Amino acid sequence: MQFLFALFCLLFPILSHAAQSPDNCVIVGVIDGDTVTARCGDRGAHEQIRVRLHGIDAPEKRQAYGMRAKQVLSGMVFGKPARLDCLNIDRYARRVCKVMVAPASAPGGPQTLDAGLAMLTVGMAWWYRSYAGEQSPEERGRYEFAEFEAKSRRAGLWRDPQPLAPWSWRKAEHAGPR
Repeated sequence: MQFLFALFCLLFPILSHAAQSPDNCVIVGVIDGDTVTARCGDRGAHEQIRVRLHGIDAPEKRQAYGMRAKQVLSGMVFGKPARLDCLNIDRYARRVCKVMVAPASAPGGPQTLDAGLAMLTVGMAWWYRSYAGEQSPEERGRYEFAEFEAKSRRAGLWRDPQPLAPWSWRKAEHAGPR
């Protein structure tokens, strides 16, 4: 029992830090269509964190539509103050967060634009169904509908007659030539 208590005391700060959403963030880099770098904290005492957008998977940079997805996300979030609602940390040590920014129509307004949902809406990402269990039923419905609508309008990557999901593209890339 003492061992479990000691283990809990050691792990609790790490686990609680992972789940915490950092305050006072600005998006300072866009890595690709679903990953950004945020600078969070007060000036002089900030930290830079890598953030994976929750609920979506965008084409890889070397994949068709990959650079376009990066450009679209950059236009939405780069240089903007952001609210990060972080859920967990992925296997690459990135925080997985819902990234909320002010929409372009109200740049000084409240942070009401969900960047992941917006990427689905413009057809620059897939809803990441494998992680749908981490979403509320309402959020799952919004994300699924946004992807469905983008497909129906043939927006963005859905113009391609056979768009390749990023997870399939990565699998093929890792298999490599034999």
